[in-house]
Amino acid sequence: MVGRAGMISALVAAVQCFSGLAVAEDYPARAVTLVVPFPAGGGVDTVGRVIAQKLTAALGQQVIVENRPGAGSMIGARYVAKAAPDGYTLLMMVTGLGVPSDTGYDVAKDFAPIGLIASIPIVVMANPSVPAKSMTEIIALAKQQPGTLTVGTPPPPTLNYFGAEQFKSMTGADVTIVTYKGTGPLTNDLVGGHVMLAFNTLPPAIGNIEAGNLRAIAVAAPQRLAAIPDVPTVAESGLPGLDVVQYYGLAAPSGTPRPIIERINKELRAIVTSEDIRKRIVADGGGPLASTPEEYAVNIAREEGRWVALVKKLGLTIN
Repeated sequence: MVGRAGMISALVAAVQCFSGLAVAEDYPARAVTLVVPFPAGGGVDTVGRVIAQKLTAALGQQVIVENRPGAGSMIGARYVAKAAPDGYTLLMMVTGLGVPSDTGYDVAKDFAPIGLIASIPIVVMANPSVPAKSMTEIIALAKQQPGTLTVGTPPPPTLNYFGAEQFKSMTGADVTIVTYKGTGPLTNDLVGGHVMLAFNTLPPAIGNIEAGNLRAIAVAAPQRLAAIPDVPTVAESGLPGLDVVQYYGLAAPSGTPRPIIERINKELRAIVTSEDIRKRIVADGGGPLASTPEEYAVNIAREEGRWVALVKKLGLTIN
C-alpha cells in the first residue's frame, strides 16, 4: 500500500508540474493588473508605471496599473493577497507591509515574491522658507521651537513614517508628524508650505528640488545619491545611524504557479538590468536591483524583521 500511495503521489506531482508548465506556456493570455497600493503621482506609482510599460512589451499583453491606495498601502496589499493565484494580479510591494499587527494578510505566507526592482532611500527635504539646512540645524530648530515644526510623511506602515518616528526618538526633537495618503500629495503640500519638512522619496520631488521649490537636506542612506550628488547623507549632515532605505519589488498571490513566477522574474530581471531602466531608476534617486524570487524572499524577511523590531522598541502602535 505504501508503494502504491507513493506512486499515486508522484503521479499527482507530475500532473501538477506538467499542468503548471502548460499554464506558463499560455501565460499571459489576457491583460495583467499591477496593483500600486498608493495614489498616482508618488514614487511607487512612478516606478510601477515604468515597469508595467516594459512588462507589456516583454509579455505581449497589456499590464495595467491600478492604484488602490489606503491605510498606508495595506488596502492594495490585502486585495492582491486575496486575488486568484493565476499571475493576472500582481503587487508593487514595498518594505513595511508586514509591520502592523493586524493587516488582514501575512507577508510571509500570502505572497509569492517575484523579484526586486530597486532600493529607494528616504530623503529629508524642506520648504525653502525653513531656515535649517542640515540635520543638526533641524534638531536645533526643533528644540528652539518645540512642537511647531511639522514633518510630512505617508502613513504607517511606510518607512517614511517609521523614519520620522526614529528621528524623533534618536534626537528628542519635538516635531509634529503629519501623514498623507502618498508622496504625491505630500510633495504638493510641502511645495505649498502647508508642511515644513518631509521624509519623502525623490521621484515625486526631484523636479521641484531642481527648480528650487524644495530643498533636499540629507539622504537617509549610507551613500549619497547619483541624482543629487551634492546632497549629503544624514550622517554627513550631523545625524549618524538614521538609515531608511525602501525596497521595491514585484509579488503575486501565494500559490501562483512557479513557472509563471519564473517567467515574470526572467522578464523583470532583463528590464531592471537594461541600460535605459537602470539610468531611469538612478535618475529618480534609486539603485537598480535584480534578483531571483528566493533572493527577494530573503530581503523581505530581513527588512520586515528590522522594522518590526524598531516599532516594538519605540512602543509604536501600528494597526
